[in-house]
This record gives sequence, C-alpha cells and structure tokens, in this order.
Amino acid sequence: MTLGSALAGCMEPASVDVETGVSLTLAARRAATISDLRYDVRFDIPTARTEPIDGRVQVGFTLADDGPVILDFTRPVDHVHAVRIGGDEVAYETREEHVIVPDVAAGPVEIEIGFTAGDGSLNRQDDFLYTLFVPDRARVAFPLFDQPNLKARYRLTLEIPDIWRAVANGSTDSRSVDGGRAIVEFKETAPISSYLFSFAAGRFEVEEAERNGRAMAMYHRETDRDRLEQNVDAIFDLHATALAWLEEYTGIPYPFEKFDFVAVPSFQYGGMEHPGAILYRAEGLFLDESATQNAHLGRASLIAHETAHQWFGNLVTMEWFTDVWMKETFANFMAAKIVNPSFPDVDHALRFLLAHYPAAYSVDRTAGANPIRQPLDNLNEAGTLYGPIIYQKAPIVVQHLERLIGEATLREGLREYLHDHAYGNASWEDLVAALDRRTDEDLVDWSQVWVDESRRPRVEVVLATDGDLITALELRQSDPAAQGRVWNQRLELLLGYRDGASALLPAHLRDPTVTVTEAVGQSVPDYVLANGKGVGYGLMMLDPATREFLLEELPTITSPVTRAIAWVSLWDAVLEGGVDVEAFIELVQRALPRETDDQNVSLILGYLRSSYWSLLAPARRASLASDLESLLWKEVERASRPRAAAAYFNAYRDIALTSTGVERLTRVWQGAEAVPGVSLSERDLTTLAFELAVRGVDRSDGILAEQRDRIENADRRNEFEFVMPALADDMTVRDRFFGALADPAHRERETWVLRGIRYLHHPLRARGAEHYIPSSLDLLEEIQRTGDIFFPDRWLGATLGGHQTVEAAGMVSAYLVERSDLAPRLRAKVLQAADGLFRASRIVNEGEMP
Repeated sequence: MTLGSALAGCMEPASVDVETGVSLTLAARRAATISDLRYDVRFDIPTARTEPIDGRVQVGFTLADDGPVILDFTRPVDHVHAVRIGGDEVAYETREEHVIVPDVAAGPVEIEIGFTAGDGSLNRQDDFLYTLFVPDRARVAFPLFDQPNLKARYRLTLEIPDIWRAVANGSTDSRSVDGGRAIVEFKETAPISSYLFSFAAGRFEVEEAERNGRAMAMYHRETDRDRLEQNVDAIFDLHATALAWLEEYTGIPYPFEKFDFVAVPSFQYGGMEHPGAILYRAEGLFLDESATQNAHLGRASLIAHETAHQWFGNLVTMEWFTDVWMKETFANFMAAKIVNPSFPDVDHALRFLLAHYPAAYSVDRTAGANPIRQPLDNLNEAGTLYGPIIYQKAPIVVQHLERLIGEATLREGLREYLHDHAYGNASWEDLVAALDRRTDEDLVDWSQVWVDESRRPRVEVVLATDGDLITALELRQSDPAAQGRVWNQRLELLLGYRDGASALLPAHLRDPTVTVTEAVGQSVPDYVLANGKGVGYGLMMLDPATREFLLEELPTITSPVTRAIAWVSLWDAVLEGGVDVEAFIELVQRALPRETDDQNVSLILGYLRSSYWSLLAPARRASLASDLESLLWKEVERASRPRAAAAYFNAYRDIALTSTGVERLTRVWQGAEAVPGVSLSERDLTTLAFELAVRGVDRSDGILAEQRDRIENADRRNEFEFVMPALADDMTVRDRFFGALADPAHRERETWVLRGIRYLHHPLRARGAEHYIPSSLDLLEEIQRTGDIFFPDRWLGATLGGHQTVEAAGMVSAYLVERSDLAPRLRAKVLQAADGLFRASRIVNEGEMP
C-alpha cells in the first residue's frame, strides 16, 4: 500500500472540494493564490515501448494563503510514488484525478513528486514518442496545475536510449551518454501554458537551416531522400516568410528562444504550435511531385498558422478555454494574409472564400450549430469546443470586424493587446476593449450576435422593376431561429448581365431590411448575388431568375470569385431542396472543361464527389458513371499543368465505377498505363490499392499484400497493415477490425483508425456497414474522454459520411432520442455530423428528413 492510499481519508472531507477534471472553480481559486510558477520535470524513457516511464517533477511557486494544494494527475494512486516538501515526505491524497497536499503554508513552496507517467498523451511508438497535451492532457503524463492561466517556466530532463534524438521547447543545455543511455537537459523556457509544454524523442533525422539570421531545425523520419530534398528548402522558406511577416505586423520580435519543428508520421492534427518544438503531420509537409495546388496552398497556410500561434496563443494565451477560438481564429486569419505574397498567381480573395465559407456553412446550416464562443465549466470538455466554427467561421467574423472598423484600427488594437499581455493571459473582452476605444461601432452588441450566438442569417434580394430598369431593391435578412437577431455586416451586392457586364453595390446590412438606393435606375440584371464580393456570410438565397441563369450560364461568368460565389450558393440550394441534384451534376459536366482556375476546379470536383456519392441513388450513380469517368479522363489528358492533371485524376480515381474505369485504375496501379502529366508516388499507389480493394476487384487481397510489400518506410507500412482488414472482402474480417476498436489501445493511432473507418463505411459498402452505426455512437463518450480534440468529430464524420439511407438516418435519430442525457455539446456534434446523412436520406429517397 502506498503512502497516498494509506492516508486517503485522513483529511477532513470538507477541507478539499474537488471534482473530476479541472473545473472552472478550481482553476480560478488556484490562479488567485499561485504565482511565480516553475517546473523541473524529468522522464526516464526506456527502450521498450511496453515498459513504464518513471519521472519526477519539482513544482516551485509562491502560495498566497495557507491551505491545501491541489495538483492534477489522472493516473491511479499507485502511479504516485511519493510527495515531498523540503525533502520530507508529506501526507497526500489522490482523488478525482488530483493529487491533494493538505495544510501547505503560504509563501515559497517546492513540492517534489515521483510518478509513473501515463502513456495516453505521450503517443509512444516502438522507436519514438511525442507529447500532445492540448487542452488538458498534460495531467495524463505528470502531476501539475493543468490550466492555461497558470503560465510557468519549464526545465526538462530526459533519459533516453543513446541512439535517440530529442527536441523540446528549450534548446539542449547538455547531453551525456553512459551505458547505452543518454541524459539530455534542456534550457528553461519562457512562461508558457501547460498545454504548450512539449517534447519528442526517438529515431529522428535532423535537417538544419538558417534564414534571415535565425537557425532552424527540422526533426523527421522520412526515408525517401528524393522526397525530402524536393521539399526541405520550401519548408524552411515558408517558415522564414511567416516569421518575418508576423514580426513586422505585430511589432514584436519572435518571442521565444529557438525555432524548431518536428514532422511526425500520421500526426493527429495538421500541426500543433508548441513554442520551440512545433509538431506537424509529416504528410502535410512532404508533398509529392504530383501534389495539387490546393496541397501547396494548404502546406503554406498550415506553416503560417502554426507560426502565427507563437504570438496569438503562445505569447498571449486565453484565460480559459472558453476563448480558445481566439488563438485559432487569429492564427487562421493571419495565415491568410501571410500566404498571399508566396503565391502571387493565386487569387487570394478566392482562396479565403473557399478555405473558410464551405466548411463554416457545413456546421452553421445544421441543427447542431454552435456559437464561436462557448461556456466551459470543466477542461475535460474543452475538446468538444473545436471544429469548423472556430477554425473557419471565426476568421470570417474577424474579416467582418476588420471591414467594420478598418484594417489599421484592427492592427493597432492587436498590437496593444499583444504588448500589454505578453507572456500572460487575456480574454476576448480585453481585445474588444482595446478595439472599442478606437471605433464608434458598438462592438459589444456586434460580438453578441457574431461570437456568442450560433447560426447564420437568411439573406435575400427583393427587386422591383418597370420591365427594363430597377425601380427598387431591398436586401432582407431573417433569423432562422426566429429570435429577431440581426447580423451587422458590410457586403456588396452584384448585379450581373449576360454580356459579362456587372455592378457591385455596397450595402451595410445592419437592420432587417436595407434599401440599396444605388440600384435604382440600373438595367434589370440577368442574375443577382447578395454576396457579390464573397465576404458576406449567410444563406444567400437565389431568386428564380438567378437560379435559372446560373444553372444554364454559370461557366460564362468571367470572374473566378463570382463563379465560386455562385457555386457555393447553388450547393446551398441543392441541400435546401431548391435545385435538382442531377441538374447540378449536369452543370458540373458543362463547367469543368471551361473552368480555368485551379481553386475552382477543386471546389467543383469536391461538389461532384459529394453529390455523386451522397445525393444520388446507387442506380442513378451507376447510370452517370461512364459519362463522368470519360469527362474526368479527358480533363486529365488535356490539363496543361501537372497539379491540375493530378486533381482530375484523383477525382477519376474516387468516382470510377464502370468496368472500364476500374480496369484502367488497375493498369495504372500495375504500372501498365501512365497517367498523363502525373508522376504517381508511393502514397498515390497506396490509395489506388485501397480504392481497388473497396471496389471488390479480383484478387484485391493480393493487390493489398503486394502494395504493402512495396512500402519501404516502416511508419507507412505499419499504417497500411493496420488499415488492410477494413478493406477485406470477408465481412468477418471487417467485423473483427471494427470490434477491436472498442479497446482504446487499438484507437491510439487516430489517423489510421479514421482511414480504416472511412473505407469500412465507403458508399459502396455502406449497406453492409449500417450495423456498425449504433455501436459507433455508443463509443462516442469514451472517445471524447480518451481521444484527442478532433477525434470525436472525425469519428462521427468517418462513420456517417458514406451513408444515405432512411434506415441509417433512423439509427442516428433513435440514438438521439434514447440518449436524452447526452452532453449538449456531444449531441451537437452528432447533429452536425449527421446533417449530411439526414439531407441525403430525404433527397435520395424523397422522404421526410428524420
């Protein structure tokens, strides 16, 4: 029996009131009484992944009042070895995921705790590991005060196998080797929040570079030297560009001691912004030769996003995860600005529109839509705050704020905010106060609707004419929740004409109805777009004449941005039942050969995939497959740029159904037929093997086995072997794959799991996979507790995204009825993920939405 368990119950119950997780009440109490916080942490990492990691942490701080000290640690009682103050063991209690030390005297305190680390946030593999502590998972690994507004300085020591390398927030201070073991000590960090403390260790290679006088290092496990060399300079250059831009914009030099990053195979996120040790998904950095323009833009945006976090999130951190959206929003908003100069040939207004609006609408149109800013009582629910509303809608809202108060005003307010709260914490109210002093706009009222409430307005144009000229034009907005809300936004109305002429008319939509006087006397347009410049936000309704014109003549519109706005509005109309799916696909077939902008090509191809797989009954899908395959292959052949050819080939691969199409894919995988203009990589061939297997081609198991043997990189081969059973012809093998996922140990590699689940529920196998849906929903709460922040969303999306039947929709509806006790934010996640299924079941089956 440990000292902790022996003394449990010896304390007065009333002396310590704690609950599971990190409650807002506990966090506020600690923030008010604890200051000057420092950690000295050591982890002894064995060579064998199965052996436990022991450690020690010294927690030094100043305590304002006598009383108990409550640290956070989720592990069982036997994972705490001893607790000492001033070198002497003291009584403690472990309860409700806390280590409680009673009767600590006010003043300087140093508590030392020996522990066995929890593996859940250490992401251990056979020959490497990396930490991922956001939002409250540092407490899984070691005892600490795991809340964002108790910033601390961290010193770290790692004992690791001597053939491993290690990287952390601080630079390496010393490294010594003895008996096959290395001890690595790192320099103390600047004040950072617990979720930003990080390290990685293992069999990594290192690439080093200097840009603008700053040394940088990239740790990686890529074994393909050609692939590495064709990417490495661009990766360093993009980081240097982002750093220089942010230093100039903020007026603050890079605020941390060094700048390194790690390319992690199959990393759970695109990236994570730990200062001095940014983590990236390796696949997002090391692009193939055939990578599309979207992939290159995506990499640049990702690097700019994580770099922007060094100021927005790391230098100034939210007080509480209620405002986690702020750091993500400004990172995305700044990334959009940073990327522009690196891609001078790209239409960046179009890029912002396509990168944000479709994803934001995908949530805001649902019954589970959530506000940007959400209340949070306990950090153990912080992961449920994340999603497209934070990452995509919120940057749109900041863009609206910039248009409302002016670019210079926003920048001045942000500079004041960053300067005044440097290395500390701040809230949304602090930024609003800094901006409010600089504008006559009522930002508190503006923020209430845009930030604190959910959904989007319904916006429509009401036009009166005398036959030839406009006599009156009104822009009307309505609240879908019938609460009378008004979304204050500046937008431009577009009047478009068949001959290519157009007029943009500014409007400030700050009331339910706005009269656009500049329209009076203009010729009657052939089409009208309420969101004429692509910055307005809402369900932009199409009047009948506009809808008819776009379905016939959209490809003739000369402006790429206007075409994109029209596509987004038409897709909304498809989902709302106002445009027939097959009419939309027929427009796609006419538009693609005429589309000249690569970004719009990607948008249209995405809509084609969605409508083809989700909104067509299987018989109609099969009847259209031959024409669509023919169209896409012709576009591959005539594409003048490899990136465009790759985009068309990827779409061809994804939709091919006919025997001709599948045979062509088989020949491509075998190397017997080339794809014009596209050099296929190992990853391309891996995806091809999976797509052939899910289509049930002859000897698909042999194709999978052969492709596995082609893969030389151990990390990628391990992933392939994990996913293979989800592609098996034998249903019992697929059942075993799914059944194993009930064990959290089999869900540790989340990106692998999600890839397998998507193929398990692929539309071609969806009917046979419906029986997995109830069990998948039953696992949701456990997945939220044990997985990383995006896993619940992605689990639901991978599970439901391939289905379209009334029966599948009914399973979700039944679950929501039966689970009336489901936490509200998890219920919202289900409604968001199921929205496409509900709409598909109505459209395909012409029934009522469940």
